[in-house]
This record gives sequence, structure tokens and C-alpha cells, in this order.
Amino acid sequence: MPSVFLSFRKRDSRWMRERVYRALSGRLGAGKIFKSSESIPPGADFAEVLVHQAAACRVMCVLIGPGWLDARSEDGVRLLDRPHDWVRLEIITALRAGNRVVPVLLGDATMLPGPSELPVEIAELGRLQCLRVPEAHLPESLEKLGDALAALLADADTDPRPGTAPTEEPGQPTTMTAHVSGGGSAYQAARDQTINLT
Repeated sequence: MPSVFLSFRKRDSRWMRERVYRALSGRLGAGKIFKSSESIPPGADFAEVLVHQAAACRVMCVLIGPGWLDARSEDGVRLLDRPHDWVRLEIITALRAGNRVVPVLLGDATMLPGPSELPVEIAELGRLQCLRVPEAHLPESLEKLGDALAALLADADTDPRPGTAPTEEPGQPTTMTAHVSGGGSAYQAARDQTINLT
């Protein structure tokens, strides 16, 4: 069962995101890291898997690059403001489950969004201590990130963060439908398009 969930905006800092994934897989073991494009098997219900893993993870790393906060759909609406945006739902699920949520800033200049810049359901993210992975001295930065997460996982085993229990009963899947505009597969659009809870 993965312990670390990587939440990310697929159009944001892809090369840095991939470096983070490879480094953490090498440090903690690939089986301990959940990344949707790598961890969801073909034919699986991606919505059910994402919700389950976001609720079950010990640590969620929210990978925030320069385009994360202001990413917009074709109609100009900020994706994070859509109630059923996947990134927003992942963070809400982890927070409600009482999991440790860590903002990870990708690059030298990316800033942690303030609570007032975020939807109220995830405003807490803007108050959480973050980690940074600067491009300068990247190998050393990735090593420090791996060490920090290993320490958090060790702490979580002995002193789990108190929180609110998940709203879903174990084993009860959440049904979601992806509304895709402009072509593309439902999976490709799922992370950044509107997802309706039914």
C-alpha cells in the first residue's frame, strides 16, 4: 500500500515532478509512492482509486509549481475554483482523513499560496509548513526531500496526526463522472477537468 500520495497539476512543472517521483521511488521504494499515471493499473476505476488512495495515504505531497495556482480551463475559469477539480478533491480528501499534507514547492521562485488565494475547503494548505525543491543543486535538494519524508513517515507510524474521519465508509466507492470537452480521453481530462460527484 503506498504511503506517499503525489498530488499535482498535470500541466505544471512536469520535468520537476518526474524528478521528484523518481527520487522518492529510489529513496522510499516505488511501491510506497502513489502517482496516478504510474500507480493506477489499466482498466481500474481511476476515480475510485484516487479517492481511496488520497484518504488512505500517510503523507500527501502537493507538488506546486509556478502554474499550479492559476491554471485555467479553456473558458478562463481557474481550475482550483471548480468544486470538483481533481487537485482540490484530492487535498480535501486527505485533510478530512487527518493525513499529513505537505506543500512541496517546485523551483526557486514558486511561492506558497496564501489561505485567501485558495478555496475555503483547502485554505489550510496555505498555512502549512512547506518543503522546497529548488532547481539549483537539484540532486541534493531531492535527497533532502526524501530524508524529510522518510522522517515524517516514521513519525506518522508512532504519532499519527489527529483529524476528521473520512466521510466515506471503507469499501464504499465514490462514483464520479468526467465531463470532457474538446476531445481527449476521460482519464487524460480527469485531473484538470470538472468531475461531478453523483
